[in-house]
Amino acid sequence: MKTVLDRVEADWARRLALPGLRISLALVYLWFGLLKVIGQSPVADLVRATMPWVHGPWLLPALGSVEIALGLALLFGAPRRLAPAAVAAHLAGTFLVFFQAPAMAIHDGNPLLLTATGEFVLKNLVLVCAAIAILGLDRKSTVEDRVVAAG
Repeated sequence: MKTVLDRVEADWARRLALPGLRISLALVYLWFGLLKVIGQSPVADLVRATMPWVHGPWLLPALGSVEIALGLALLFGAPRRLAPAAVAAHLAGTFLVFFQAPAMAIHDGNPLLLTATGEFVLKNLVLVCAAIAILGLDRKSTVEDRVVAAG
């Protein structure tokens, strides 16, 4: 049997979780994107090592601009389903470092001993899951959803 406190907690979590995920992920994207655009990103060498087939001074500003656009799309909720899917796809690309530049991510060839860069990239699993959660939860409520939530 659910208590009043259980229902209040569930209602509070339902109301705040999705906006919290959307806003926090958007802020990360806006911040990291801006750093790339203004040439102050601490991951510039990592990006270049991960994408050795792309050359030119435009790479980081272009990537930063895409990240800013994704952050704005997440923040303002448009397009609703495309933005979190694009974020998940973009984040999946960050794992290329383990294949393209493993020495930057793994210490002495041991995949259990990650470098700071490896840890930085691995935490993107959480961000991928946040994007997937936004994708799955951010939809118009249906009658069935309202019935389940009320029960």
